[in-house]
Amino acid sequence: MSTTTFNPATGIPDQSGRVFFITGGTTGLGASSVTFIAAQHPAHIYFSGRNRSRAEQLIAKVQQSSSSTKLTFIECDLSSLASVQTAAQKFLSESDRLDVLMNNAGIMATPASVSKDGYEIQFATNHIGHALLIKLLLPRMLETAAQPNSDVRIVNLSSVAYKTTPDAGIEFAKLKTRNANYGPFYNPNKWMCYGQSKLANLLYPIELAAHHPSITSVAVHPGFIKTELHAHEGFFDKQIVNMIADKWIDEKEGAYNQTWAATTAKKNLQSGSYYEPVGIKTVPVTKQAKDRALAKKLWEWTEKELEAWAQAK
Repeated sequence: MSTTTFNPATGIPDQSGRVFFITGGTTGLGASSVTFIAAQHPAHIYFSGRNRSRAEQLIAKVQQSSSSTKLTFIECDLSSLASVQTAAQKFLSESDRLDVLMNNAGIMATPASVSKDGYEIQFATNHIGHALLIKLLLPRMLETAAQPNSDVRIVNLSSVAYKTTPDAGIEFAKLKTRNANYGPFYNPNKWMCYGQSKLANLLYPIELAAHHPSITSVAVHPGFIKTELHAHEGFFDKQIVNMIADKWIDEKEGAYNQTWAATTAKKNLQSGSYYEPVGIKTVPVTKQAKDRALAKKLWEWTEKELEAWAQAK
């Protein structure tokens, strides 16, 4: 991990006129990102989540110090494509621009389950839900990117967990199979499923960059943070995580890298790249994470799966 210092109070340039959409913004890294960015005078921050009470508490807290910033909560369950579609419709009905989409929300190492739409739950939440949101909001982002002096971005939260995946990287054929086996006994399924979802979060911006060059699309690793994502860890899980983690940081510092990627000068980012904290462009180390054919397969598979949801109704 880098020891590069980043202070959001001084390191975020003025964001006047810019509109943000942050998923999972009611708590953890998302809430910290909302707070940091709100202090720099954006035109509007939309943020999603499942807990309206927490959202109202965050809005009240942020407005105490950033009273001029408009904040709007959009309820959304990313594991449900219908919920994502409804959330996209609400945003599109309210905002005529979108400068930054931060795909922050996620789940980690949860018990085996499938989503309402029949996908492995971690892949459904961490990748498919966000991919649909991107797809539905892309027209608005492309319109914004076509305006003078535009700087439109998509920031995907990945993780160094991209290193722990099935041999194929992503087991597409198993994603709709309940209780599928993804790996050897010493790598429990819930971690393999998390790893392949985070690999997808890393690979997808590569294809976004290729298909939509007017938008800067990047993946970031936030670091090792004590958040609610660790709620499902047992003793064995904690030992695994502690062996991998090189440094534990708090939630506020954990939001630095994604906030940096969302707000730093455009010249500091290369579209399609992966960044570790803070702002360190990093070449992934596994063959699966470097596999452009796998990135292309993920893009094509995702496009086919989301074809029926292609329009916000």
